[in-house]
Amino acid sequence: MSTAQGSRPVTITIVGVLAFIAGAIDMVSGVILFFLLPVQEVVDGFGGTGPLITAAIGSIIVGLITAVLAGGLLRGSQPARLIVTVLQVLTIIGSLFLAVAYLGIPVGEWIGLAVSALVVILLWTPKASAFFTR
Repeated sequence: MSTAQGSRPVTITIVGVLAFIAGAIDMVSGVILFFLLPVQEVVDGFGGTGPLITAAIGSIIVGLITAVLAGGLLRGSQPARLIVTVLQVLTIIGSLFLAVAYLGIPVGEWIGLAVSALVVILLWTPKASAFFTR
C-alpha cells in the first residue's frame, strides 16, 4: 500500500465507488437502449435507429471508461480525476437528454444523473484537491 492510498480521504473512496457505480449505470443504460430498438416511440424520440444505436454505444463506452478509471481515482491519479470529471459531465448531459427523450418513466436516468453529479462535486472538494495534487 502506497502513502497516497494510506492518506486517501474517505470522500475519495466514496467517489471511486460512485464512479464505478456511475459507469455501471451508463453501461446498463446503453444495453437497455439496444433492447428498446423495437419500440417505435423510443426510436422516433431519438430521430431514428442510427442515433439510438449511437447513443447506446456511446453510453456503454463512457461507462466502461469511467468504471476502469475509478481505480485511478483511488490511487490519486490527476489524469483519472480530469477524465472522469469530463465523462461525468457528458453523462449528466446524456442523462438529461435521455430523461426528456424517453417517453416512459426515466427513473434510471435521474438516478444516474444524481450519481454523476455527486461524483463531480466530491472530486473537486478541497480535501480531494489536496489528495490529487500530492
